[in-house]
Amino acid sequence: MIAAIDPGMKGAIALLYDDNTLYIEDMPTLDKEVNAAAVSGIFVEFPPDHVYLEFVNGWNMGASSAFNFGQGMGVLKGVIATLEIPYTMVPPAQWKKHYHLSRDKDASRAAATRLFPKNAELFKRKKDDGRAEAALLALYAREKGATI
Repeated sequence: MIAAIDPGMKGAIALLYDDNTLYIEDMPTLDKEVNAAAVSGIFVEFPPDHVYLEFVNGWNMGASSAFNFGQGMGVLKGVIATLEIPYTMVPPAQWKKHYHLSRDKDASRAAATRLFPKNAELFKRKKDDGRAEAALLALYAREKGATI
């Protein structure tokens, strides 16, 4: 099983199994921060073979948002490293190009609905774009395998 993470407070963690079973958890937060204990709990209960983490920078964010985002990325990387799970950073442009997607979050939700029809309910709300992008990153990682 592989895991893919759309980082950030509105992101998500997608777990994709070999039989195409998809499990998604919204980014666990506590007091407006990524909850390290909850993220760790997910990976202890559902240990992935590899984690694919979206490599996003904070260039277009304000200083406070960029700081908070960086702190969340640090928490995610720390949990992954502590649990000794191999991981790969994947730029959004790389996986989005594969699915012919832009920055349009609705297009990501539509693509996830099309590619995961059994899980369409997970992507129906506008705020479910983090779920959709984590699921698409997981599928991309599985399709590309070690070539990422």
